[in-house]
Amino acid sequence: MNEYIGIDFHKQTSYITRMDRDGNILEQLKVRNRPEELGEFLSNHVDGSRIAIEATGNWYYFYELIEEKQPDVVLSHPLKTRAIASARIKTDKIDSATIAHLLRTNLLPAAYIPPRDVRDVKEILRYRASLVSLRVAIKNKVRSILSKNGIVLNYTDIFGKKAMVYLKDLEMRSCYRWEMDGYVKLAETLSFSHR
Repeated sequence: MNEYIGIDFHKQTSYITRMDRDGNILEQLKVRNRPEELGEFLSNHVDGSRIAIEATGNWYYFYELIEEKQPDVVLSHPLKTRAIASARIKTDKIDSATIAHLLRTNLLPAAYIPPRDVRDVKEILRYRASLVSLRVAIKNKVRSILSKNGIVLNYTDIFGKKAMVYLKDLEMRSCYRWEMDGYVKLAETLSFSHR
């Protein structure tokens, strides 16, 4: 391997350290996480380099910029990378150099990088889980409104067809009716989109 590249990746910018096999820093720079800047840097340094980035929430974007070049990328497990987490002095520059050094010495704890089709399925599953979570939250809000009005719902599925008709026709004070109408509309939307 010719170079080791450590990237401290954030939402807007990244700090990059290029290091040779002996641990000498060749370059340190800050780039904006835009395809024209980050993508250009990565395109020029993918061949003959190992690249490491922490597994933050937006690593997909970084990886997919260069994925077609089949890069040698190590995804650093953030909780296991104690050298960065426990450093007394923390700067993006120091963190990127530490990542590069740990990569160079094979001491960087790696996380799994799933193939794109697996990442896509996981994304859809996360989406569905978030819709289910929203639906449960809305059910709880509807139950709260019913409870505030002393209404007992005799339906097993609070968002079933018959229950929804019942909820739409309930008479209650305008503030509760306004809330109920909003939650019922949200429930109808979520029922359609999560199937």
